[in-house]
Amino acid sequence: MTEGLEGYMLPCLNKQLFGIECFGCGIQRATALLFKGEFIAAFKMYPAIYSLFILVVFLLLNLFLKFKHATPIKIGLILLNVVIIVISYFIKMSKFV
Repeated sequence: MTEGLEGYMLPCLNKQLFGIECFGCGIQRATALLFKGEFIAAFKMYPAIYSLFILVVFLLLNLFLKFKHATPIKIGLILLNVVIIVISYFIKMSKFV
């Protein structure tokens, strides 16, 4: 029987249907590793975990505090996350070929 958060994780529908991981594969496991305090393992599992965390914190803060240059910061953080996710995905997929 699985213990902790692992028992509540959703399976990747893309991986089940097509046998190929999606761009989000690993984020649940990386989050679980963060909660366990395994920070390096979380980064290895999903390299965008920390930049996504920064984006979410910024978006939540921006709900209550209005920053002067909020829009360019949001766009920059989103672009940073997209680049990290895409690059790490293709590196991960190149290992399977």
